[in-house]
Amino acid sequence: MTYHPESPQKTMKGTHAAERYRLPLLVGIMAGLFGGWMLTREVERSNRQASATPRTVTPRADLSSQEKTTIEIFEAAAPSVVFITSVGSVRETYGFNIYEIPKTGAGSGIIWDTDGHIVTNFHVISDAQRVRVTLADHSTLPATFVGAAPDKDLAVIKIDADRALLRPIAIGTSHDLRVGQSVFAIGNPFGLDQSLTTGVVSALGRGIRSVNDRTIEGVIQTDAAINPGNSGGPLLDSAGRLVGVNTQIVTRSGGSEGIGFAVPVDIVNEVVPQLIVHGRIIRPQLGVVIVSDDLARRYGFDGVLVQSVSPGSGAEEAGLRGFGRTPDGDIVVGDLIVKVNDRVTRNLDDLLTEIEKCKPDETVVVTFIRDGKANTASVRLRAPEDRK
Repeated sequence: MTYHPESPQKTMKGTHAAERYRLPLLVGIMAGLFGGWMLTREVERSNRQASATPRTVTPRADLSSQEKTTIEIFEAAAPSVVFITSVGSVRETYGFNIYEIPKTGAGSGIIWDTDGHIVTNFHVISDAQRVRVTLADHSTLPATFVGAAPDKDLAVIKIDADRALLRPIAIGTSHDLRVGQSVFAIGNPFGLDQSLTTGVVSALGRGIRSVNDRTIEGVIQTDAAINPGNSGGPLLDSAGRLVGVNTQIVTRSGGSEGIGFAVPVDIVNEVVPQLIVHGRIIRPQLGVVIVSDDLARRYGFDGVLVQSVSPGSGAEEAGLRGFGRTPDGDIVVGDLIVKVNDRVTRNLDDLLTEIEKCKPDETVVVTFIRDGKANTASVRLRAPEDRK
């Protein structure tokens, strides 16, 4: 068989025919792809619209008894908690205008009675020129200073408010607290008012240092979150009663790390009435002036060294002796008090802590060293105004 190639003319005709159908084919393919894409987008849009409708709410069971208790405690106690702002003054650098500015030492407070007395920490208001109190209804009032007990980091201020706005907090006891029982803290951490945290009593009988370096004994430790701004706020028990005033935290970060301390309400309930009446704690007096702890240690004395005895005091009646001189001019060293009742007194803090447990006219047994020998004396304590 003989092969005959196509002629050039025939080949060109076939090429033109192919090109004639290629463009419509491409257009058809593109139209189909576009239509499919549009269809896919429409399906996706329909699916999104279907999924964007609100979900059906799943019914829940009733609140647990624990939740109800917590809510009830907060709602009952929150109106008794206030926000305290310490206000200072600043003068213009180049001018005579003086402006009041809120200080960073803002804290919390507790409505004590319908007379407008507010209990807080001493360190919250100690360096304030003015103090403002914001109630639960967000009304703000100026406060006046009533009294303070720096040794206990407690203070009382007063506002002039409608009695209907003042809801005194329920008072509990702290001597019967037990480690592990639930406690609740309400305050204004970082200025966020009316905040509630929960926890337990972590430990009892702790000792912390007050702002003037005295020891506050019997302090409550809790893991309820206490942050800056909670100071002066209440620590409540599961009955919603005040059991402590939140005062300090142990922290490395500046925030709560689960170790907070509260001044026990038994101390608060004893100190606050004195602050309201007298402006200070009325302590029974032993009747001695002592040498400073630093000076006593410098000369090797381990105890409370009596510098002088107050005339007409119980110490004078009991025969205690201060520094003096013999007829020959030799120095007579004062008595070294080493124990009051059963408490060893290594320093003034120990001595005052034991004396504060007593009341005027009570008698304490003082053990002291004189001329190298141990002696005891019964000393009647007196109130400051009883001195002759």
